Amino acid sequence: MDLMLAAVVLYPLVLIGVGVWRSRSVESHEDFMVAGRDVSVAFLVGTLVCTWIGSGSLFGGAGLAYRTGIAELWFSFGGWMGLLVAFFLAGRVRRLAKYTVPDILEQRYSALARVLGTLAIILAYVTIAAYQFRGGGWILSIVTDGAVGPTAGMLITAAVIIAFTALAGMVSIVSVDVFNGILIILAIVLALPYLVFAQGGVADVIANLPSGHKQVLGGHNVLWVFGVAMPTFLLILGESGMYQKFFSARDEGSAKKAVVGMVLGIVFIETTLALLAIVGRSAFPDLMEQSTVAGTAASETVILWLASNALPVAVGAVLLGAAVAIVLSTGNTFLLVPSTNVARDIYERFIAPEASEEKKLFVQRTFVVLFGALGVVLLTQFQTVLQMALYAYSLVGASLTPALLAAFLWKRVTRQGGVACIGGGLGSIVGIAVLDRLGVDFTLTLGGTAFDFASSDYIVIPGVLISLSLLVGVSLATEPSPEEKWKPFFQSAEEAAEGAAAEAGAEA
Repeated sequence: MDLMLAAVVLYPLVLIGVGVWRSRSVESHEDFMVAGRDVSVAFLVGTLVCTWIGSGSLFGGAGLAYRTGIAELWFSFGGWMGLLVAFFLAGRVRRLAKYTVPDILEQRYSALARVLGTLAIILAYVTIAAYQFRGGGWILSIVTDGAVGPTAGMLITAAVIIAFTALAGMVSIVSVDVFNGILIILAIVLALPYLVFAQGGVADVIANLPSGHKQVLGGHNVLWVFGVAMPTFLLILGESGMYQKFFSARDEGSAKKAVVGMVLGIVFIETTLALLAIVGRSAFPDLMEQSTVAGTAASETVILWLASNALPVAVGAVLLGAAVAIVLSTGNTFLLVPSTNVARDIYERFIAPEASEEKKLFVQRTFVVLFGALGVVLLTQFQTVLQMALYAYSLVGASLTPALLAAFLWKRVTRQGGVACIGGGLGSIVGIAVLDRLGVDFTLTLGGTAFDFASSDYIVIPGVLISLSLLVGVSLATEPSPEEKWKPFFQSAEEAAEGAAAEAGAEA
């Protein structure tokens, strides 16, 4: 256990040291937001993978795999499909050379779209950052056998993530995420084969699983598949951290190549984490009814339990170190993005357009701290990581993703349609959640099965239906946007270069 505790404590200290060292290279707000637009493919792949593989995968996804079996991969499958679409958008996103997703929304729609998009990102991303804090608290509580309580561990994790993010922003994040990614892959490559052979091989593992764990739908229905797959599909396509990292790439080609590496890395890691949890269910079925020292369902902390109790100490230490890497790397990005939105999309855009670089950096770092504190408060509103993840994913998916995709794929979308889509998606998810807490029943019976459309499993469905209806309906009912609004989103690299050259010539 001493080695495991050392892995959990020393690894973050090394990362903070790297952050302090790299903070010396931050000379401008642009460096802080997009690392000077000079991130190589390898570092871009590392940071994209580590951003997506967070506590939602480590705890929410793994816990779902422990309880449901192979059907959990539908939760991950939505994200994989979204990445295929992202591949075709990555080059065009980088070509715009913006800083944030709300930058895109204002260019294609209006300033109101920027504000609504910023609000949606803050609500969702602070929630996602918050459950990284909770995950870190669980890790510290488990490796210390409860000597550090889950609340104290959560506060320690929050302090580390906040400090690391505030030091150097994107520069520090991309500097360490390659190493985080290597550690994560090494840990699961060592752990999964050991656990399988320790249980007698693949056949014995399968034989000890409940029958539903071997079924494609896991005993659920098709609407459940949509409910768990759609949030990840929509989130990845509206994921502001991914777009911000595309803006950090050296060029369009680097951005597209990075998506290929991102797909391969995420599919491998998420599948392996799910298989680890499923092997855990086969070997240790009693965890289904237990709570851990962290006070949560043992199913959600199955990966940590396996590292502490079912693996050789050295392998367990590596796996716990990987868990720390997952929590820290994702928490960093999901604090950086909303703080960037406040500094760039609210403060610089509307309050102080002529502010100095030092002032903008100060504002962003201040909001890193404030959003970290807000995340701690939000943790009191949700019972599980999976529940937090699905609500946050649904918020982004219903409000931002349809408007973003339309910006790049539909010339006919209008300013009014985009604003209605973002506002409708944001209002529907927040509104349904609030009304549900006030006692309004959103349960419908379809085909003899009752579905609660206010639950985290299904809330994305009404949210997306409302936002898409508004996007299409309002756009068709209003005047088409002028060519200068949509052209930058559809032109080829050659056309963009010709336009830039012509503009430079006119200025000369």
